[in-house]
Amino acid sequence: MEQVDAERARQLSLFRPLGASYYASSVSVRPGHYEELVNRGWRRSGTLYYKQNLQRSCCPHYTMRLEASAYKPRRDQRKAINRWNKFVLGPEYIRRAAYLCPKTRGEKKHRKCTFDVVDAVHEVEYSNVKRPIDPKTKRPLEPAHRFEINIEGDTVSQAKFDLFRKYQTKVHKEDLSKWQTKDFKRFLCSGLKRSEPNERDAQRRLGSWHQCYRLDGRLIAVAVLDLMPNGVSSVYIFYDPDYEHWEIGKLSAMREIALAIEEGYKYYYMGYYIHSCQKMRYKGTFRPQHILDPESHTWDPLDGELATKLNTRPYVSFSRDRATNTDSGTEASTAGGAEAEAEAEINDEEVSLFALKMPGVLTVDEVKKLDLGSWLLLVHGSFVHMSDLVGWETMPIDEPQSIKGIVAELAATLGPAVVKDSAVVLFD
Repeated sequence: MEQVDAERARQLSLFRPLGASYYASSVSVRPGHYEELVNRGWRRSGTLYYKQNLQRSCCPHYTMRLEASAYKPRRDQRKAINRWNKFVLGPEYIRRAAYLCPKTRGEKKHRKCTFDVVDAVHEVEYSNVKRPIDPKTKRPLEPAHRFEINIEGDTVSQAKFDLFRKYQTKVHKEDLSKWQTKDFKRFLCSGLKRSEPNERDAQRRLGSWHQCYRLDGRLIAVAVLDLMPNGVSSVYIFYDPDYEHWEIGKLSAMREIALAIEEGYKYYYMGYYIHSCQKMRYKGTFRPQHILDPESHTWDPLDGELATKLNTRPYVSFSRDRATNTDSGTEASTAGGAEAEAEAEINDEEVSLFALKMPGVLTVDEVKKLDLGSWLLLVHGSFVHMSDLVGWETMPIDEPQSIKGIVAELAATLGPAVVKDSAVVLFD
């Protein structure tokens, strides 16, 4: 039995493989490990982590991200934030403030010629609004609305739950009975381990958080965020449908990009992108956007060439196209489509993940190099090595119903970096 000290145990992410091993559950994934997974095509929903087999899907889910500092806001995005800011301040405040604290000629020129997303999203936060004394009333000039935003832990509150249910029933037309407090907690309040920023160690805020938007003291929107060492990942947003016409989705995306810029996260992840889904096309308007290659795990710009290929076939891998010298993608498309069609009737649970040739997972030979026998297994509160299991050495690695087969498939999808500092949970 492996003796694992308490500090080492705290550093481990624990994974329980589910189904065909590209689903796993965990209540202890560390933000750095999750970043590794996201960059291999994984996402999470509560404590369920999943990696789609894009080649066998009718509507592949591509991971997307943009470099925050390179963000180029479109006209409609600038218009959305400016319209919201005017609403918060109100015409009377804008008129009186222009008289009481007029901008200099240089400030006016800069504002007209330059759009700074960080300045724009913070401009009308109540703590940043100028409140000069109005000589008529002898009192500070107040904006039409008090707009405040704060980041807090992904915890449950009655206000959040009530807002969530209102959003789900009005926007997504779901039955009110579908969501109870425990469901809400499991879905949006059970994320990654949190840690506060540490200036001494130059550590950024990490883990799962709620960015809460309040107008005149009332909660109107909550953005669920996963903060990773090098990126801000948007998990979900729910808001008061009464404010839908203010384009809350655009406003929150720009604020999250600004958060990444301000706090030193290099990338902003907008979740999965489904090219055939019209409701997701807006994600591609936040540029420059990049798509994760499902096979090589490299990033390709979502530009005209990639968009054109996605228009003609659902599954695209630039690395495969380059390897087969198919600029048009016809040969690669035919090959990929034939494989998927031939396997359409296969039961995933009866066939090894390696036999399915799922894109972006390690091969059997690559998994063997990981030394699976040294991987830790948590059994009734104690850690053992896989090699301590009876019959481990003789178990076939490509048999999906064997313990070694289950573990091998999990390792193939997680990747070397996560396997190194994680443990497996198979038995309660």
